[in-house]
Amino acid sequence: QVQLVESGGGLVQAGGSLRLSCAASGRTFSMYVMGWFRQAPGKERDLVAAISWSGGTIYYAESVKGRFTISRDNAKNTVYLQMNSLKPEDTAVYSCAAGRGNIRTSGTYDYWGQGTQVTVSS
Repeated sequence: QVQLVESGGGLVQAGGSLRLSCAASGRTFSMYVMGWFRQAPGKERDLVAAISWSGGTIYYAESVKGRFTISRDNAKNTVYLQMNSLKPEDTAVYSCAAGRGNIRTSGTYDYWGQGTQVTVSS
C-alpha cells in the first residue's frame, strides 16, 4: 500500500555532500518507521540510518555516524538522508524502506523503493 521513490543520488567527489529524498505515497505515512539502506555490488545490504514515526528515535550505522543525518517531514510524506564528508566506500545503491516496528530490525521494512545510485570518486 506504500509506494516509495528515491531521488538525489549522483556522482560526487570525496568530501562532498548529497541529500537523498524519499517520497512516499499513502495517507498513513506518519505512522511508518523509515530506513535508508545501501548495497554495493557483491556486498550485503546494510542499514545506514533509520527513524521512528515521530522522529524521536534514530539509528545510524557506525560507519556513517557523524557524517549522515536522517530526517523526515511527515507533512510532505518525505524522508531525507543528508550525507556529508562522503568517502569512496560510501558508493552504493541507496534505498529507502518503510514499515511498522523496531527501526533497527530488517523485518520491520515491508515496502521498498527502487534505489538511487550514489558514487563517490577519489
